[in-house]
Amino acid sequence: MNHTQSNYIQQIYRIILFLIGLWFLNLVWPFISDVILMLIFAFLFTTLLLSSVDAFERKIGNRNLSVLGVVIILLGSITTFLGSFISQISLQAQEFSQRVDQDTMTSEFKSLGERLTSALPSFMQNEQSSSDYLATKLTELTQGVLGSLGSLVGTVGNFMFIAVMVFIFTIILLSEYHSFKKALVNSIPNKYFEVGLKLIYNVEKSVSSYLRGQFLSAASVAIMSITGLLILNFFGANITLVIFIGIIAGLANLIPLVGPFVGMVPALIIALMNNIGNDAATAHMFFGAIPSPFFALDIIFMFLVVQQIEGNLITPALVGKSVGLHPMLVMIVLLIGGTLLGPLGMLFAVPATGVIKVILVEVAFLRKNSHLL
Repeated sequence: MNHTQSNYIQQIYRIILFLIGLWFLNLVWPFISDVILMLIFAFLFTTLLLSSVDAFERKIGNRNLSVLGVVIILLGSITTFLGSFISQISLQAQEFSQRVDQDTMTSEFKSLGERLTSALPSFMQNEQSSSDYLATKLTELTQGVLGSLGSLVGTVGNFMFIAVMVFIFTIILLSEYHSFKKALVNSIPNKYFEVGLKLIYNVEKSVSSYLRGQFLSAASVAIMSITGLLILNFFGANITLVIFIGIIAGLANLIPLVGPFVGMVPALIIALMNNIGNDAATAHMFFGAIPSPFFALDIIFMFLVVQQIEGNLITPALVGKSVGLHPMLVMIVLLIGGTLLGPLGMLFAVPATGVIKVILVEVAFLRKNSHLL
């Protein structure tokens, strides 16, 4: 058997092993997917917090206390922000309930229904546009929402379990990160030590750069959302807690497809509460042509614009540049990730592609310079 035939057989053998590995992964994936997901999130959070923990450790000289201090500061900041936001929302809801009684609200919605019905084209103003029909549909919608609460509770419970496990894994990784890294480095064969060390460094750099790009993108969404809401207020939308809403939209932007729309919900609720009884806001027209009571369509349109700018311009440019990928390639891998795994696929598509690129570069270097090893 000559050298060419031997290489050919080795290539076939590797392909067979790869296919067997894919088959086995597909077989066990339903049982390990949650754990893998937790570990990936924990690694991302660890990468994000690692520099702060290291800086804290250099000052106090104790790793575990450094981790505890950073975690307490982080949880305290999150709790303070959410507590302040919920407190402000509750205060506004209390003021709203004191200002608007049930009869006023019923009268307001009845008037709103009549205005919306009168704004419809004449061929649509039939019995299906009547108050009875609208009331029936509203009742059906309410019953559907109530019926889905059971599954929502289960989903929230599962999310809380995953969040707690990610939190625990993150603390462990932060405490033992350098020990794990040292063990990994020591396991590299001497023949590939330099290349392996470079690979670990570049993977860390790629992931941290991706996170930095994501947070820059989140900050852009927060600024655009705040600016858009202030512009709507200039035209009379009367939306309060603008900065809170913008920050929430920005942070939620870390979750693909959800981001800016999370900020839209409190904005709509606050606009409704602040404008009930305001005839000008109730009669407001979107672009002077379409009924938009309480500036609802204006708010939805503004967040749609923010989402389109973020998804098609900011994220491909910022995140792609941070991991060394062309914006067009970022768009392609986001679409592929979303098609295969939904929002989670979109979340991990870019960093995974960045890591794969780093690995392929090092593999190409090894193949090119194998005669030197």
